[in-house]
Amino acid sequence: MEDTIILYPSPGMGHLVPMVELGKLILTHNPSFSIIILITTAPFDTGSTSSYIKRVTVATPSVHFHHLPTISPHSTTSSDNFVELAFEIPRLYNSNLHHSLQTMISQKSRPKASIIDMFCNSSFEVFTSLDIPTFYFCTSSANSLSALLSLPKAHQIILEKIKDPNTSIEFPGVPPIPTPDLPEPFLDTEGIAYTSFFGTAINMAKSAGILTNTCHAFEPRAVKAISDGLCTPNLPTPSVYCIGPIVANSDEDHEHECLRWLDSQPSRSVVFLCFGSMGLFKAEQLTEMAIGLEKSGHRVLLVEEMNVALALEQSESRFVSADELEKRVRELMDSVSGEGVREPVRAMRDCAKAARGVLGESSDGDAVTGFSLLVGVCGSKVGVAVGGSRAEAVSWMLICCGSAVGYIECTLNLN
Repeated sequence: MEDTIILYPSPGMGHLVPMVELGKLILTHNPSFSIIILITTAPFDTGSTSSYIKRVTVATPSVHFHHLPTISPHSTTSSDNFVELAFEIPRLYNSNLHHSLQTMISQKSRPKASIIDMFCNSSFEVFTSLDIPTFYFCTSSANSLSALLSLPKAHQIILEKIKDPNTSIEFPGVPPIPTPDLPEPFLDTEGIAYTSFFGTAINMAKSAGILTNTCHAFEPRAVKAISDGLCTPNLPTPSVYCIGPIVANSDEDHEHECLRWLDSQPSRSVVFLCFGSMGLFKAEQLTEMAIGLEKSGHRVLLVEEMNVALALEQSESRFVSADELEKRVRELMDSVSGEGVREPVRAMRDCAKAARGVLGESSDGDAVTGFSLLVGVCGSKVGVAVGGSRAEAVSWMLICCGSAVGYIECTLNLN
């Protein structure tokens, strides 16, 4: 019987890759464990997951992918809301999941723990019914985790404030969020997505712990608020393990040409243009963005997703002009006030490298050790090599969120 850690990611590259990297990290510190990653088939485009899984299987044969039996087409949800689908798919797979776990246990595996994506919340009862200690993995920030865990506590406040665009909502350890900028599911408190997040928050508090893809130095206030129980005053306080930032190392054989271009650019000279993974724009807004970026005179690289720092002025229809975009890019890249944003980010970059073992001991070594003791997985620090010239080439990031250009952001230069 093999001691096994079972990982259950949500479909899609943005959730699969961090979970796979977590599995690799576990094996780095304790190669005697077996890692099984459960894969479900989604009724939407999940990106190049199949080719990615094949590459990982060849490069890291100790990471095993187990495809759960595909559910019949008539069982799939009819919802076209991505968040609702993300929660619904694991629920539909629960019966197949339970059967597969029983088969694994009876044949060759001795599960020491399971780690599930927050969108796989419906599987929590399946794992715990089989007496498998279950952790959650939050692939995003501690700030978003604080907001999620606070939903049961903040529910009444959200109900009272979401109709007033001039108010803000405060989650423990997080700066006030204007109600129009709340995540879309939070604005429909009777919707499936909101109730799914609500249920996830309750189960997270009852779980063996939460792993989050951040480090303490990035978000100390949010991490402390969660750990002190401020988010869950009427629920158990979950153990939180900051194990990030987890970033996939580059595959030299499959590296995109844009990364090679990035490596050839001068230090701190490139602006990242980011739409967010679900961002959609009208042609008029795209044209305006292109004009503003070209007039700024800075190199630009398009990526998919990060967070926000400097707000852009928008019209009532959330349209951002080329002049406003040009002004903000120049401010961020060329001005003294922009340096006030860039300098703290350089410090955060160094914190990220330290947490990943580039500059020495993991800044979150204690957290990783605590998680390790619970499941007997790894040592006292996280260490993943980081290198390459693109860390110097990439300077600051421009963020475009949702259906309109929203904010400007500086990168953490992790790679």
